[in-house]
Amino acid sequence: MSAHISDPEIHASVQDELEWTPEVDAAGIGVSVEDGVVTLSGETDSLWEQAAAAKAALRVRGVRTVVNALEVHPPDSWTFSETDLAKAVDHALLAAANLPDSVRAELRQGEVRLLGTVGWDYERRAAERAVEHIRGVRRVTNLLTLEPRPTAANTADRIRSAFDRDARLSRADIRVSVNGRTVSLGGTVRTWGDRIHAENIAWRAPYVAAVDNLLTVHDGRARRSA
Repeated sequence: MSAHISDPEIHASVQDELEWTPEVDAAGIGVSVEDGVVTLSGETDSLWEQAAAAKAALRVRGVRTVVNALEVHPPDSWTFSETDLAKAVDHALLAAANLPDSVRAELRQGEVRLLGTVGWDYERRAAERAVEHIRGVRRVTNLLTLEPRPTAANTADRIRSAFDRDARLSRADIRVSVNGRTVSLGGTVRTWGDRIHAENIAWRAPYVAAVDNLLTVHDGRARRSA
C-alpha cells in the first residue's frame, strides 16, 4: 500500500492548516493543488497575513512548493497618506537595531522599495521584516545588494560542517559547491522546512552573494509499500 499523499488530501490539510493559523483569515483564501504544488488565491488585509498564509501551506506534509497569488488590499480604515506611510517606513528602518544606516527606502502607492548596500543577507531579510508589518504596505521589493567581498577558500567545507552540526540536517544528503560568491546546494531533504533551513545556513557564510537552492524534498514515504 503506497503512502503517497494525494492532491485532495493535501488540499484538505492546507485548508485545515490555514484555519488553524490565527493570524490568517482562511475564509478569504482559495486553495488549489496540482502534483503537490499549492496555489493560494484571494485577498488578505496585510503583507504579513499574505506571508503567514504561505508559511502555513508550506508546513503541510506532501506540499512541494507554494505559489502565493494572494493580493494585499488593506481595509479602508487603514488608508494613510503617502507621506505618513513614508514616515512610518523610515521610522521602522531607523528603529531596527540590526540594520546599518546604508538602508533606505522609496515608497509609491503602497509599495516599498528597499535600496542600498549591506554586508550580510540577514540584514536584507531584517529590512524586509521591519517594513512588511506596517499597516498600508502592499508590497516590499527588496533591492538591497551585498558588499562585493571575496568568499573564503574553505567556504564549502565550513558550510558542510555547519550542516553536520545541525540537528535537523546532520543526516540529510546535501551537496555543497562554491563558484565565486555563489553557493549551490544539491541533494535531498525530508521537508520543505528543512530545504529553507539549509539555505539559511548557507547564507551565514561570510560574503556569500547568492545561494542556488536545488535541494529536492523527499521523505521516503512514496517508496514504501506493504
